[in-house]
Amino acid sequence: MFVATSQLGLVTNAALLSNITWETLLKLDADLAGTGARLTYLDGCLEIMSPLSEEHEEPRNTLGQLLEIYLRMKNIRFYGRGSITIGKKELAARKEPDESYCLGTRKSVPDLAIEVIVTSGGIEVLEIYRRVGVREVWFWQDGVISVYCLRETGYELVSNSEVLPELDLRSLEFYSRMADQYDAVNAFRDFLTTDEHR
Repeated sequence: MFVATSQLGLVTNAALLSNITWETLLKLDADLAGTGARLTYLDGCLEIMSPLSEEHEEPRNTLGQLLEIYLRMKNIRFYGRGSITIGKKELAARKEPDESYCLGTRKSVPDLAIEVIVTSGGIEVLEIYRRVGVREVWFWQDGVISVYCLRETGYELVSNSEVLPELDLRSLEFYSRMADQYDAVNAFRDFLTTDEHR
């Protein structure tokens, strides 16, 4: 199933501005440095998001730790890029993923970007990722992960990761929903160890 990018947008407490030039974006970025605000830009539309909340940051961090445990235990070389800004003026697009990873080698564009959805609306983030060329995007919402893989015609919603085809996403979801982060990461590690010896 191919998805129109307008179906997925992300916003917490945000202001949405239109007719913003790239130069204005850069000035606002400098002016807001250190405030924790995040800027998302597409074709002159700018979304300024307030500093992220605990209900956003805890699952983001938990999911990142779970994924990194999996990658290390499976000996998959990876480079965490965090929320480093991707995009450029020529693409008229710019975004800070919640988490992002290069697999195998360091690259200028991550193979995987992860977004934690608290509420919906705002700029079409899949269109930004399409222009940048991110191979796979995960959206985590209420403990459920939706995976979108890049095709020539846009992103396709798929049931399993293609960059990590052996990863059991349902198990990752289960452990990401655990109330205690420390226990969740340890339990997932134990699950992976047990799974390897079956």
